[in-house]
Amino acid sequence: MGYSIQAGAFSRIENAIGLTRSLEAGGLDAFYFADGSGLFKVRFGNYPTREEASSAAESLRDAGSIDVFMIVGPGDYTPARRHPALPASIRDDLVRTARSFIGIPYQWGSSHPGNGLDCSGLVLAVYRLNGLNVPRTSRKQFSEGTRVMKTRLAKGDLVFFATGGTRRISHVGIYIGNNRFIHAPGTGKTICAESLSSDYFRGRFMGACTYLNR
Repeated sequence: MGYSIQAGAFSRIENAIGLTRSLEAGGLDAFYFADGSGLFKVRFGNYPTREEASSAAESLRDAGSIDVFMIVGPGDYTPARRHPALPASIRDDLVRTARSFIGIPYQWGSSHPGNGLDCSGLVLAVYRLNGLNVPRTSRKQFSEGTRVMKTRLAKGDLVFFATGGTRRISHVGIYIGNNRFIHAPGTGKTICAESLSSDYFRGRFMGACTYLNR
C-alpha cells in the first residue's frame, strides 16, 4: 500500500456505511472499520505520494464529500513498522484484524450480492489495514492471487466459493486456521466465522489463493 485517506469518526455505524457508499459511488475503493475505541472510521485510496493523497482529500473536502481527514502512510502499518519484508507474523495480524470485524454489519451500495462486493470488501479492508493491497472483487482476488491447495492453506490465505447457482466465483473468505474462515455472508448480515467442512461451503468451494510468502 501507498498513502490512503482516512475520514470520519462515527459513533453510529450507519454514518460510516453512508460515507462508504457515497465514496464508492464516486469510484473509490472505500471501506469502514471499528478502530478499537468504539468509533467507526472510513479509509480509501492508494496514492503513490503523500502529496497526491493530500491533494485528493482536499478536493473531496472542498466538494463536501468528506470533512476532517488524515493521511495514512506506508510506515503507519504494523507490518511495515516491524520489517519491510513481510514477516511470518503478518498472517497472525491478518487473522487478528479479521476477528475484529466479527459481529459488525458489512454493507455496500451494490444491490447485486452475486458480484461478491460484500465479501471482497471485507478482504480489502483486512488486507489494507495491514498495509497490503488486493484487487477489489472476489473474482479478481482469485485470478490475481497465487493458487494454494486446500490441504496447504495457511492463516491469511483466501478461500473462494460459487454461491450464485453457477460455477462462477461469487464469494470469498479469509482463512484463520483449523479449517475455519471469516467472511461477510451478505448485505445486511454480520461478519462471522464458519467451517470449510459445513455442507453448504464444502459443496461450493472453488479454490484458494494467497498474496503472502509461503
